Amino acid sequence: MSRSPGEIRFTLLAGGDGAERRCRFVTAHGGVDTPSFMPVGTDGAVRTLTPAQVAAAGGPAVVLGNTFHLLLAPGPEVVARHGGLHRFMGWERAILTDSGGFQVFSLPGAEVSEAGIRFPDPRKEHAGREVWLDPEESLRVQGLLGSDIAMALDECPGYPATREEVAAAVARTTAWAARSAFAHDRADQLLFGIVQGGTFPDLRSRSIAEITALGFDGYAIGGVSVGEGSDLIRSVVAETAPQLPPDRPRYLMGVGLPEDILAAVAAGCDLFDCVIPTRYGRNGTLFSRSGKVRIKERRYHRDLAPVDSRCTCYTCRTFTRSYLHHLFAVEEPLGATLASLHNLHFYQTLMASIREAIEQGRLADFTARFLDRYSRPRRAATGRPRRPRRGRR
Repeated sequence: MSRSPGEIRFTLLAGGDGAERRCRFVTAHGGVDTPSFMPVGTDGAVRTLTPAQVAAAGGPAVVLGNTFHLLLAPGPEVVARHGGLHRFMGWERAILTDSGGFQVFSLPGAEVSEAGIRFPDPRKEHAGREVWLDPEESLRVQGLLGSDIAMALDECPGYPATREEVAAAVARTTAWAARSAFAHDRADQLLFGIVQGGTFPDLRSRSIAEITALGFDGYAIGGVSVGEGSDLIRSVVAETAPQLPPDRPRYLMGVGLPEDILAAVAAGCDLFDCVIPTRYGRNGTLFSRSGKVRIKERRYHRDLAPVDSRCTCYTCRTFTRSYLHHLFAVEEPLGATLASLHNLHFYQTLMASIREAIEQGRLADFTARFLDRYSRPRRAATGRPRRPRRGRR
């Protein structure tokens, strides 16, 4: 049973010939210009940063809230008593909430059936308590949270997984997507469906056909960045994105390294989210146009330069690498705040540059120039690019 798409207003502004594209769509809390990166606010907060600081870091149009974590604490009813997640966390722009499925499937002891998922409460103080999540409950929670974009519940198999396991996940994802579409009743909330299929092209195509037939407001590519490595991620995205409807947003879930974002934009993806900017920041890794700066390294002890001489963020305008090195050395929490602030600004500046390059028809040239400078320090030090461990929400 298909559902009529919501009142999404979607405009293709540039590109869109099966590859990179510049788009805009409208939510209840404002417009979203794509390609766009969405910071992750797992528990109703982007870690170490105030909403004003997040807004000042290049002005992201959307942040993410985590349905799984907010279901456990403080509970969706508490958030609803505040008037919804926007007022609860003090964020005036758009919010996307995930369905909770990815986090549940990462838990040991989760029991999956056609009806839904039963899992043990992971909090020590609630040991022995069981929690139930199904498509209807996920949409009920996201309705109480009042997000601008809700996600249909899906099954996300890890990597590696057998063909039989992935095929079963595709079938269950379709069934749950139909139930999610039927349960969704907020006219002011967009609903996105999620495509699965692992690394099997025919299963991806099957999932695309089944999910798009249900008529969602947008479509997400799920089941990537789950351990399969960069080459497979890019192959899956390059095959999947062009098959998605051209008149709806395309959201690549959980992919967040700059080089992977650039490859996905070239394939036609619009939206991205990942914990990488803030997680790396909290651990002392800052992004710059000349590569990553691991600020804890001793060589920055007397370095009076900013993290990035061309960056206009508050951190770079105000502080030196030496000061940031000192903050991390003495374990001062301000270090994590300043590093995360810089990283979010770096990402938002990158996305603005990508949008401009698409408008001018020069994305390939921009990508080549950016990656040449960005990867140069690693090539000089090792003779080949080094890939860090991937972050995921």
